Amino acid sequence: MIRSIALSILFLAFLPALSACEKLPEPPREEQNEEQGKKDNNNHSGGTDTTMPETINITVAGKTLPVKIEDNVATQALVEALQEAPITYKAHDYGGFEKVGPLGRSLPDNDAQTTTHAGDMVLYNGNQIVLFYGSNSWSYTRLGKIQYGTLDELKSFLKAGDGDISVTLSL
Repeated sequence: MIRSIALSILFLAFLPALSACEKLPEPPREEQNEEQGKKDNNNHSGGTDTTMPETINITVAGKTLPVKIEDNVATQALVEALQEAPITYKAHDYGGFEKVGPLGRSLPDNDAQTTTHAGDMVLYNGNQIVLFYGSNSWSYTRLGKIQYGTLDELKSFLKAGDGDISVTLSL
């Protein structure tokens, strides 16, 4: 009992001293974040917005589908290239489960062993794009996923098994 009374007296003795301490002002965090955000959204080449889009477009035989893209160094480089102009390349069937074609340029890759599925778009060897209408396990850099209806619609879109196609990627 004496101990709790002593603690109460001690607390009351120091309370005025604690309240007399001047509190330092908080830094204006919102303003700093807004300014930093403005800096982060500008690239070094001209101050344009470099926010990554969620999708790019893929066009085959006059039909266009969205591709939900990954956020990695390869897709960032691809989006930068697509900001300049659409990219068109030829793709051919390979293995009965994919269309593959040379992009005409190299992209940075971060290959990892992966199992692909229908609709996956991946980078192979840093300069080839593979569009899957089947499945495969290999070392690729994931670029995105074609947003399609049924598997038959995807196969029809990619002209699966029908030979070479012209593919255009755009924003």
